[in-house]
Formats: sequence, structure tokens, C-alpha cells
Amino acid sequence: MRITLIAASLTVLLGGTAHAQAPEQINFGIISTESAQALQESFGPFVEDMSAFMGVPVEPFFAPDYAGVIEGMRFDKVDVAWFGNKSAMEAVDRAGGEIFAQTIKDDGSEGYYSLLIAHVDSPIDSLDDVLATCADQSLDFGNGDPNSTSGFLVPSYYVFALNEVNPQDCFANVTTANHETNAMAVANQQVDVATNNTESLYARLAQTQPEAAAKIKEVWRSPLIPSDPMVWRANLPEETKQEILYFFMQYGRFGDAEKVARERQVLEELSDGWGPFLMSSNLQLIPIRELELFRNKVQIESDDTISDADKKAAIDEINAQLAELSELAALVTVVAN
Repeated sequence: MRITLIAASLTVLLGGTAHAQAPEQINFGIISTESAQALQESFGPFVEDMSAFMGVPVEPFFAPDYAGVIEGMRFDKVDVAWFGNKSAMEAVDRAGGEIFAQTIKDDGSEGYYSLLIAHVDSPIDSLDDVLATCADQSLDFGNGDPNSTSGFLVPSYYVFALNEVNPQDCFANVTTANHETNAMAVANQQVDVATNNTESLYARLAQTQPEAAAKIKEVWRSPLIPSDPMVWRANLPEETKQEILYFFMQYGRFGDAEKVARERQVLEELSDGWGPFLMSSNLQLIPIRELELFRNKVQIESDDTISDADKKAAIDEINAQLAELSELAALVTVVAN
């Protein structure tokens, strides 16, 4: 795994597809954190600026779920995409994607938090309150997209796996939706508890639908999650990659004062409000890979249907992968310093 991760990350810096034909159009994938109409409005100016810079049409690519954007990249229908860390991991592993940049907030912060939310009038005030209802399965739960970092992976581990809880056994009903839909379901008291994140709730929803946001309270917050990555498909021409990278790195940073100010305003309208991008690579995914392995390990350890021998073999394999990731993380730290 370590060699594969290093090689994949170095590819972003060194290239490897110089002889591919330059695309006549670039399709920009946008994960479905909210409605396609809302995403079109917020990303429209950025996509237009990218098109003007690249000299070819840049078209937004929407899908009803995260998997649709991942599959779009897998079949070369998506060239560049905004992903969460979990969906980026799937794009890297299954769709030939490579991380080249990382979003940051307009205040310079480089992370966000997964949340469990409830209606302000709900008696549920904490994670303990949520888990206490599992015995009688009295609550309806809004889970996130299976490829969402904050909506699914993070709560799957910290909320459920660590507490040896299966959502299907804890709640009366479990539905799956994007962040905006889950937030509105809580605000309208259609579900009792749902996953969300600080980006979608406190910045995006509070701005677009403040009355709904005012009806929602936070009942649990995760550890910090790294900011979202930007991913291109590995088989893009090297020249095209370099043009894309330069566009992202200069956007909101370089040019006359009027250009920089306008681009900063465009970035502030994206998602929960972004600042200029940072360079990144597949190495950004190390903590996310560790998180998924830890979650799988906890689930295997608590699964009584697996024989002791099979359980030991599975856990040994996970521990070996975790050790390799730990070594890689240490190596990255040494190189960075």
C-alpha cells in the first residue's frame, strides 16, 4: 500500500500522461451537497473564469449522489472534481483520480467538523441522548451519502462503530440524503436526528435558508476533518494538468487588485466560503484511510458471526495496513520539516 500511495502522490508532481490529446471541453464534477440549482448558482462564476483561463468550455457535471461523480471520472466523463475526502478516496482508488489541490476556508482554516443535528425543540441534546434511545428505536435518522466524509464515514466510526451500534438496529427508520436535504428534514421535524457538517449548516444553510438553520441545533461534533480536495483524472494530458494547477493556484492570489478582489468574492460564494487553494496530493487521504480502517476493525471485532481465526486474520491485515500508513505519515512529516 505504501509504495502505491507514494507513487500515486508523486504522479501529481511529476506527471505521466504527456502524450494524451488535450480535451476540447473540461467537465467539472460537483458533489451533491445540496440541490443542483443551488450548486449551479454558487459554482457558475468560478466555472466561467476557469473556462476563460483554459480557452475551452468548462461545463459543470452534476449527479444525484456522490457515486455519480466518481463514476463520471472513472469513465472519463469528469475531468476535474470537487470531492469530500471519502469520495476523493473512492475516486483515487476506483476512478483513476489524483488530488492536486485542497480547499481552505476564507479565514485560512484547513478543516471542518461532522455533526449530528436535531430540531431546537427536541429533547435530544447530546450523543448520549441519541444512543439512549436505541433500545426502543424511537427516533428517525437521516444518514448521509455513503461516499460522504462528514455525512457518513466520520459518524459511522465515531458515533456508531466506537459505540458498537448499527444504525439499522438503533432507529425506527434510516434515510439517506445530502446535507441540505437532511438539514431541512430536521428543521421540518421529518427526522429526529441527522448527520451534517459545520460547512453546510453554519455557513451555507445559515446564508441561504436562515429560518430553517435557526430551527436546528448541534448535538455532537467530530474531531477536525481535513478540508476538501480537488481531484483531476490521471490520464489528462500533462500540459492540461499544469494549466489547471496554475489556474487554481493563482485564483484569488495574483493579478491586479480588482481581479483578486473579484475572485476572492467568487471563492467566498463556493460551498461554505473558500479562500485561495493550496497544493495537495493523495497523501492528504492518509487520515481518512486510517479512519476507514479503524472503523472496519471495530466492526470486525464486534461481529459474532465471524470465526475467531477469520477475525484474527482480518484484524492482522488491517493492523498491517495501519502500520504502513503510520510509517508513511511519519515519512511525510520528516520531508515536510
